[in-house]
Amino acid sequence: MSDLGGKARIERRFSQLADQNRAGLVTYVMAGDPDFDTASAILQALPAVGADIIELGFPFTDPMADGPAIQVSGLRALKAGVTLKRTLGLVHQFRKTDSDTPLILMGYYNPIYTFGPQKFLDEAKDAGVDGMIIVDLPPEEDAELCLPALDAGLSFIRLATPTTDDERLPRVLSNTSGFVYYVSITGITGAAIPDLSLVTGAVERLKRNTSLPVAVGFGIKTPEQAATIGRAADGAVIGSALVNTIAENLDDTGKAKSGLVDALLSQVQGLADGVHNAREPETRS
Repeated sequence: MSDLGGKARIERRFSQLADQNRAGLVTYVMAGDPDFDTASAILQALPAVGADIIELGFPFTDPMADGPAIQVSGLRALKAGVTLKRTLGLVHQFRKTDSDTPLILMGYYNPIYTFGPQKFLDEAKDAGVDGMIIVDLPPEEDAELCLPALDAGLSFIRLATPTTDDERLPRVLSNTSGFVYYVSITGITGAAIPDLSLVTGAVERLKRNTSLPVAVGFGIKTPEQAATIGRAADGAVIGSALVNTIAENLDDTGKAKSGLVDALLSQVQGLADGVHNAREPETRS
């Protein structure tokens, strides 16, 4: 088992992907959706079916940037009693068997503020978190969490969007680490399919401004779309499509059906195949 953690784990994973001349699959799931045990089983199994990096959402009552699928996912997690503390417990449990797969927390600042920012950073690092995406903390608020996170050895991953202009971009990238998450559409998660023809130019623009890897997300649903992203970017992020599969495999009472985990893992395997095989085989090491 590796003893790497924090930024080093993310950097090593992207370095491995670059050596193999392939993009990575970044999967998003919500902590505790639809219940703690099922979420834990999913989390533990994701790397074996091709997830290179895992984003783990933590639920919040007012997820303003999320579409209906992830909003409902968060509500299921809250109903199941999932808190930020239990989310960190899920990470700690994951790290008992996997010390190599980068794991990033994604969510909103309010639960962290309530928890206590420094306490959160200490416990997140202890649990085995590598970085975070906090969607409602702009660069102007870097002193609030971003800079302390970097000081603690954790990556702070920033979102860039189609509306991030040349004047704004350097500010967005200034304290970003780990990778840049390019949001391929304007609006909320899962609300539309990205214009894939524009992704290549957007990624090239970002790479002219940063040496960090670029992962592209929002609206990617199929292995074919994931493969297109994999040819243009360093990673493809899939979230809403996975959360929808969880929702489709619940019974009338909201409990997980027996085939839920297998259905989700089969979907991830297909997406991973699309991303990992996106580039020409003869150029891969």
